[in-house]
Amino acid sequence: MEIRAAGAQEAAGLSELLAQVGISLPPHEVAQRLEAIRQSTGTALVALAWGPPSGVVVVHWHRTLLSPAPQAGISLLLVAPDERRRGIGRLLLKAAAQAARTAGCDTLDMAVSGDQPDLDAFCLANGFTGAGLRYRRPLRKGG
Repeated sequence: MEIRAAGAQEAAGLSELLAQVGISLPPHEVAQRLEAIRQSTGTALVALAWGPPSGVVVVHWHRTLLSPAPQAGISLLLVAPDERRRGIGRLLLKAAAQAARTAGCDTLDMAVSGDQPDLDAFCLANGFTGAGLRYRRPLRKGG
């Protein structure tokens, strides 16, 4: 299993991976978003064995007034449904943590939405602790 930075060459495979969990995103949009992530303060990493990606993790970091170090957060961690429970999520998480440490971060957050007991258990088994709720509001009308 290889974990490496995602590039445009993975766009079609990532589009298929997202479709497996009900997210419709055409390959050209995936490629554009991967490039935007690459140019920002973050990274997208893919897990590859053979064929299309088995999983993906996206981690971003930013500075805050309240912390001396940048804060990192995972905005996406996804493993193909038929590839789960093989350690791929753990490998992606480890690679994301290393990328965040390299960027100078000292913590890593991951928001879990809804009732996802398997993901809750995964987070707890991998060193995360509960840290409250996360809220979101649109910044544009109709958003």
